[in-house]
Amino acid sequence: MPAKFREELGNKFYITRGMDKNLQIYSCEEWEKLYQKLNTLPMIDRNSRALKHLFISGCVECEADKQGRILIPQSLRMYASLDRDVAIVGDGEKVEIWNAAKWDAYLDDINLDDVTANMCESGFMI
Repeated sequence: MPAKFREELGNKFYITRGMDKNLQIYSCEEWEKLYQKLNTLPMIDRNSRALKHLFISGCVECEADKQGRILIPQSLRMYASLDRDVAIVGDGEKVEIWNAAKWDAYLDDINLDDVTANMCESGFMI
């Protein structure tokens, strides 16, 4: 884990599944915010339950060792297809870990004109 991210995440942090078959790492503070939001979702709704299951059931508390390494459980490594080459990406309130080839493919698949047009239609302006 790069030193910059370790400083931002703190000594303890949470790793869970991401929506893009990646892993997401949250500081304790950011995880608590997400956890509270997830617990407001209506349990009668199937999609709400699925989202809660995605994030909460796979979540583990972690710490980096003195060299900045983290131990990621096998189930999470398999979920994100992590092997030797990974991409560690800062994403505002969280850090993401991707299989490097999947990250490259994800970036190649983005059409910035379409994304920008969609976001503007939604009212988001840069």
